[in-house]
Parts: sequence; structure tokens; C-alpha cells
Amino acid sequence: MSPVEIACDESGSEGENLLGGETDVFAHAGVRMPPSAAAACVREIRERIGSPAEEYKANHLLRAKHRAVLEWLLDPGGPLAGRGHVHLTDKTFFAVRAAVTLLAEDGTEASARTLHRAGPAAFGAARWEFFLTAFTSVLRLNPRRGVTTSPREFFALAGELARVPGEAGEIVGRFRGGEDRVAAYRARLASDPGLVPVLDPLVPAVIHTVRHWSADGTPVALVHDEQLALTAERVLQLKATLGHRLAGVRFVDSRSDARVQIADFLAGVARRIASDELNGRGDARLTTLLESFVDTDSVWDGPAPRLRR
Repeated sequence: MSPVEIACDESGSEGENLLGGETDVFAHAGVRMPPSAAAACVREIRERIGSPAEEYKANHLLRAKHRAVLEWLLDPGGPLAGRGHVHLTDKTFFAVRAAVTLLAEDGTEASARTLHRAGPAAFGAARWEFFLTAFTSVLRLNPRRGVTTSPREFFALAGELARVPGEAGEIVGRFRGGEDRVAAYRARLASDPGLVPVLDPLVPAVIHTVRHWSADGTPVALVHDEQLALTAERVLQLKATLGHRLAGVRFVDSRSDARVQIADFLAGVARRIASDELNGRGDARLTTLLESFVDTDSVWDGPAPRLRR
């Protein structure tokens, strides 16, 4: 069976920097369109917007004066209907889920959701954010400048929070046996350049993208915007994980492939719409339009593809 080409791009990628960065949502989009149809779509967008810019980005579509163009692009009768897919990651929830999965012996998705929802109120917003930042620091071999926490300091903090009454404290209490797992993970990360860091949402999102487009058994060949995080070693790991589903990965400059430009548009507008929804300033119309593209396995604390809480 011949593979189908899926053009991909992302928005909000900051590697393992999940907290305190420029963005709170990561979006990875995949588009299945013939090159001619993608080129026609890009031309139509340019004509409708009318900007002299050489390269169009999602920000052009997100301007209030171009609202009609954005709605046209996402509309069920629009050019992306049945052709676009986006996997979303709430970065804070991703960090919480990573902590529960790695540190708690019996960590579950339900426990992660409970801790994510209860943590800020139980521990106080500032203390909760410090705790999550400390966790991400412990798991990174090269922590952000000025943000360093030793494993011993982190687990001492976990012990303090575990004494807080309630479900959140009880879940954090299960982290105290995770010292050996953290040490083992750091050792693997240092020795294996192909190991995907548990704090980087890119590779998991790519896996979901491939699984979505190969659900009918057709293998997928990715045409991806240039992405330094997708090293040769990690591409090999993707192939090992996905087997026959992934026929190959080819990197291009988004400006040279209209399909990747469309994926760039979708990822960018999806990230902004989802971030607005996450922060209580969502646009009901745009959120509803976006939901038809959202992966049901998105890392979202709610019943994806629905984004409203």
C-alpha cells in the first residue's frame, strides 16, 4: 500500500520548558491535501487578507479584521474540512501527568487530573507553581538558567506538600518513593541521545498525528517543517514505535511547500484559540469550529475534543 503524505508543523514548541515560557499550549497539526489544493488555499487566503507580507503566518488570520477568513478556513464546509487534524497539549497538565506517571507507583490519568485541578487551591497557586517548576528542573539535565533544584530538595518539598490534607496531598505523598526512578531516568537521558525527554510534548504529538492518519491501515509519510528536536535518533525511535504506520519523515522549509504552510496556519490558530479557552477568554464560535479538528487523545484536562471546561 502506497503511503499518504501528511504535511506537519507545530506552534508553541519550547522543548522541555513547560512552565514560565512564552506559551502555555503546544499544538501539532497534520494536513492531508494535494499540493495543488494547498497552493490554491494559500492563494485564496492571501487574496482575502490582502497583506503585502511575503510570508503569511497564523497571526495574520488571528487579527480581528480578518475574522471572516479564519472562520472560512475552519468552517465545516471550508477548505480544511476532513483534511486537517491537530493535537493539543496543555503544558501544565502535561507536567502534572509526567510527575504522576513517573513518580507515583500507581499513577493514573485520573490521579493526574485530580492533582491538576486540586493542586492550586490545596497548596496555594505560588507554591504549586514552584513545585511543578522544581519537578521539571529535576528531570532536565540542563535546567533553565536560574531554575535549579536538586532531587533531594524536590523530594523534601514533596514531603511537605504531602502533609496537606486532601486528595492533592495524598497524591503527592505517593511521589516520595520516586527517587530511584528519577535517578534512573536521568542516567538513561545522559547515556542515550535518542531518548525522548518525558517533558517534551513534540514526539508524543507526532505519534498521535501518525496514528490518526494511519487509522485505516494506510502508512504515513510525514513532510515536516524543519524541527531541530526531531533528530535522526528520535526519528528512528518514532519508526520503532510506530512500525509500518510510519513510512518516513522528510523535512522541508515551510515556505517551499504550501501544504506545510497550511499546517502552520492550523497549528498557530489552534494554539491561540485553545490558549484563550484555557485562560477563560475563549471565543465560543472559534472554539466550536476548532473542536472538529482536535485529536481526542489531546493532553487536555477535559473530554477532548471539547475544549470548554
